[in-house]
Amino acid sequence: MSGRFTLINWEDLILRFGVQIAGLKPRYNIAPTQSVPVIVAGDKLKIMDWGLIPFWVKEETTGNRLINARAETLAEKKSYRHNLKHRRCLIPADGFYEWEKKGREKIPYRFTLKDDKLFAFAGLWESRQSRTGEEIETFCIITTAANELVEKIHGRMPVILSREAEKIWLDHEIDKPEILLPLLKPYPAEKMTATRVSRQVNSPANDHPGVLQPD
Repeated sequence: MSGRFTLINWEDLILRFGVQIAGLKPRYNIAPTQSVPVIVAGDKLKIMDWGLIPFWVKEETTGNRLINARAETLAEKKSYRHNLKHRRCLIPADGFYEWEKKGREKIPYRFTLKDDKLFAFAGLWESRQSRTGEEIETFCIITTAANELVEKIHGRMPVILSREAEKIWLDHEIDKPEILLPLLKPYPAEKMTATRVSRQVNSPANDHPGVLQPD
């Protein structure tokens, strides 16, 4: 499961997607249920909650939220088929965390691109109205088998799209699984690096630069 990520350099987000949004600040430990920027078709930026609530779910409970979706079963599962065709998104990030298990110990690592540049996870999103009529927009991150670097720590990783794949993923005129699913592959290990970080990252309350420093 991909359960935490970072979005530290907001300037890269603005330059990369040509969007403007006020009140942004560096995020060092983004966790499920929190609100983050998401890019949808037309390079539009929306603020959404991490944890997709499927359109067919009646109750908006935390237990109904889907944090990750497996790339291998997107076209088969009721929870995702509609979104795969019509509601795909990009989740900007510059790193993600995974934990290595050593006995009872769990050691956190942050994975980034070697050039430290912004990238984008492949995601799905959904919109619905709450009982009070408020619009709720949510998303999930798509995962795939880990590459050679990540698999030393964890068996799966979030799908990081290439720049070319991002354009196809956001193209609302494309809805065929045979075109979309091949995009959801492990990012090349040789273009990534892993760094041990502080156990402070285990708590979502710790959202500061200190989580990047190893204990």
